[in-house]
Amino acid sequence: MSKTIGLLFLFLLNISFAQELDVTEKEIEVPIGIDKNIKLNYAFNPKIEIGDSTKLGLKVLTGKREVIFKGINPGKTSVTIRDTVGEIKEKYIVNIVADGKSETVKQLRELIGDVEGIEILIKGGKVVIEGEIIVPSDIGRIKRVLSAYGDVIPLIEMSPQTQRIISRKMQEEINRNNMKDVTVRVVNGDYWLEGVVNAESKKNLAESIAKAYVPDKVQSLAQSSGGARFQGKDRGNFLNFINVNEKKDPEPPKKLIKVTSQFVELSKDYQKIFAFQWAPLLSDAGSISLGRTDNGGVTTEESSGFSATISNLFPKLDSAKSAGYARIIQSAMIVTQDGQQANIQKDRPIPYAVGSGDTQVADTTNVKYTMAVTPSAGDKEMVNLTGLSITVSIPGAEAGNGAPTNTSNSINTNIQVKSKESAAIGGIVQNTSTTAYDKRIPQGGVEGAQEGGSIFFNLLRSKGYNTTKSQFVIFVTPEILESASAGTEEIRKKFKKRQR
Repeated sequence: MSKTIGLLFLFLLNISFAQELDVTEKEIEVPIGIDKNIKLNYAFNPKIEIGDSTKLGLKVLTGKREVIFKGINPGKTSVTIRDTVGEIKEKYIVNIVADGKSETVKQLRELIGDVEGIEILIKGGKVVIEGEIIVPSDIGRIKRVLSAYGDVIPLIEMSPQTQRIISRKMQEEINRNNMKDVTVRVVNGDYWLEGVVNAESKKNLAESIAKAYVPDKVQSLAQSSGGARFQGKDRGNFLNFINVNEKKDPEPPKKLIKVTSQFVELSKDYQKIFAFQWAPLLSDAGSISLGRTDNGGVTTEESSGFSATISNLFPKLDSAKSAGYARIIQSAMIVTQDGQQANIQKDRPIPYAVGSGDTQVADTTNVKYTMAVTPSAGDKEMVNLTGLSITVSIPGAEAGNGAPTNTSNSINTNIQVKSKESAAIGGIVQNTSTTAYDKRIPQGGVEGAQEGGSIFFNLLRSKGYNTTKSQFVIFVTPEILESASAGTEEIRKKFKKRQR
């Protein structure tokens, strides 16, 4: 049985080998620059085997069952085509030949063959470059190369899509130069300038701007030689259909300027106290006794009837530290026209009571923030802030009668700040440091001193250190706005409440 299977396998192998031997090799000649089109009447595998891909290139059209041979370098190579099941259907021995024109095609492919959208080939016995250029900068490269090949026929045009991109850039630049009603479009390969301007000079300026975006042109052989029978048209010309309506430009609206000021006050205080006191007392009594009493003293007694009590026998210590930190931030923002004065004020009354009982009366104190300024736009986005005045009043500590005290800070200046940049326009820094010696009595004083006792001696040693730092700084930020609504969304986010 195994011998039968082996014989069957050898038989099939011989049949397959015989079929491949039956495929005869075909010799074809492909000149460089003249493509050879091979049509097949069966479905083939698109992975075609090439002996030397440096000499021959293939373009496979599976749907049309066609293979296009393209010569690259002179020489011979083989091509094998298989069907979809892998059997060899065609074998070619391709002879790539080069004459004078083929050599020109080879040279041009080396110089400009990588330019997108063009093809170099031989048609009608002439070397032809044809196609549509996608990238405008490639025109200059092709033009420079063709200057050395006068017998090459260029059949090159600008891609319509590329022309539309160029026309859009023309219009954007024209509109940017204050000609909002001018449009540019491509019609039959030419650029049409349409719209309305209010002066002849603007019409000429629009055309000059548009021409600056036009790339170089590549003339055909007939155009460059000036043949009498040539009736072609040079594409890419300008047709200026802009109408001039003589009138003065309307006055541009005044610029809007937003001025924001921030007031920042920072205060710190620190206090440290250490005290040592020793003041023993001797109070008179009926006897002298020795021993402990209820108040912690030492008692001595004698039968003669004289007595005394020594109090505050042990020294007393007192130590304390305290620190405080406060920051106050206030901000104001105002929008006004260029050169117009603006004022903004925030005033909040704080009620308080003075006196007590039947004599108590009510009064108020005001906490306010005011800003006045006249902004004007200068060169290079600079903003002049003339008459800038900022006054800030903030509550402080309470007075002896319970009334609050206010701290007032104000500044008046004239400055110049760039738009959207902040500047510190002024501030004051105050540092206070005090040290006191032997002025601190421990809490509770000396026990028994108010009862008529005698103080043997009073030893007091104390040191108190107190430092206070306070400073305030005012910042201002101007900004030139396109409209009063600019920045509204940012303000809304700050005041937006989160709902659950």
